Amino acid sequence: MLSINISPSITQCCENVVLGLLQCRVSVYEKDTDFAALFQNKITELADTELSQANKREHIQSTRKAYKALGKDPNRYRCSAEAMCRRIAKERGLYDINNIVDITNFLSIASGYSMGTYDIEKIKGDIVWKRAEEGTAYQGIGKDVLNIAYLPVLFDDLGAFGNPTSDSLRTMVTENTKEILMIFYCFDGAETLDTWLKQAEALLQNHAKATDFETKILLP
Repeated sequence: MLSINISPSITQCCENVVLGLLQCRVSVYEKDTDFAALFQNKITELADTELSQANKREHIQSTRKAYKALGKDPNRYRCSAEAMCRRIAKERGLYDINNIVDITNFLSIASGYSMGTYDIEKIKGDIVWKRAEEGTAYQGIGKDVLNIAYLPVLFDDLGAFGNPTSDSLRTMVTENTKEILMIFYCFDGAETLDTWLKQAEALLQNHAKATDFETKILLP
């Protein structure tokens, strides 16, 4: 497992932060028909409540409160779980990227945790999760340069690369990715994390031929 630490710059503002970590080797491919059907069934199951009232879901509420405590407006910078739920509720759909991204999105929508999945080969050195300083920015995936100041952001030796709102282009999963780090961003303790890590492992085994699993619940 890669070395990851949670900085006091986050824990001083947010008492119940935890990271759910999963590292494994995978096969990346464009489309999995069986998984696409599973994803659509989950969307149908959640449509009436969780998707249309995303900001009232427990883990999303906790993330919004954490953003406020860190100094970021959660209405301007929505966490990814809330943004995806809102997008689906408005019948705008999600982009099909690849099986790994789709599995990440499924888990995020199903759980309410914002998540990120990163290409380990593109991460350099140890990782620290900390509150980004004023002026911090990076090139987002499919987006312009993002202002990530005051968000809870992952940093490696090369700089910022991930947060619960939007991840960087640098560490994104592509068809060439062989090993991933999947992260559940949690702001309300670890009570349900083990269940979701096990579900993530099962989905990756079934739909990404994943092997060599390592999982960890990281407390401050």
